[in-house]
Amino acid sequence: MLLGYARVSTADQNPDHQIDAHLRHGVERGDIHIDTASGAKASRPKLDLVLQLLRPGDTLKITRLDRLSRSVLHLVTLGANLRERGIGLHVIEQGIDTTTVEGRAMFGMLSVLAELQRELIVANTMDGLAAARARGRKGGRRPSLTEDQAALAQQLYDAREKTVQQIADLFGVPRSTVYGHLDLEKTVPRQPKSTAPTKP
Repeated sequence: MLLGYARVSTADQNPDHQIDAHLRHGVERGDIHIDTASGAKASRPKLDLVLQLLRPGDTLKITRLDRLSRSVLHLVTLGANLRERGIGLHVIEQGIDTTTVEGRAMFGMLSVLAELQRELIVANTMDGLAAARARGRKGGRRPSLTEDQAALAQQLYDAREKTVQQIADLFGVPRSTVYGHLDLEKTVPRQPKSTAPTKP
């Protein structure tokens, strides 16, 4: 099954170009789902719906990568989730198709950039908290995370690299803020992955 996803930033923008591209590439009109939201906005109900509808063997079609997300880290996280579920991703105008060897290789290059972005997010967050402490302020009790931070939080949580409390400490936010950004279906208490004891 082919499902199409389109996004426009404001109600004034016209999604017809994206719709036409989906129709030309075999997506039925009723299977094209459109969000009106900025790329940085975490809540995109139509994207959430599409991700729920997709089944193994299906393909998600978008016109460009920035229609799915403006964050490389978020893109790679979504791509990895689709791959694990046996779902293809076809980026029509940029020639990326993860059902092919070439497409998977191209998407793999994004993973390298995402890892760099991940390290920069952590470093910038730690620098910001350190600067706040140096000025005598309590660090980082922000009401929300940025899209990049939310994607990294989900990645750390799913990989069991950190608990919710550790993620909250990393970004200087309450546990409730982290829970608010995690995929609710996966939000259950976890412990970090244990490492095997080394032999003397």
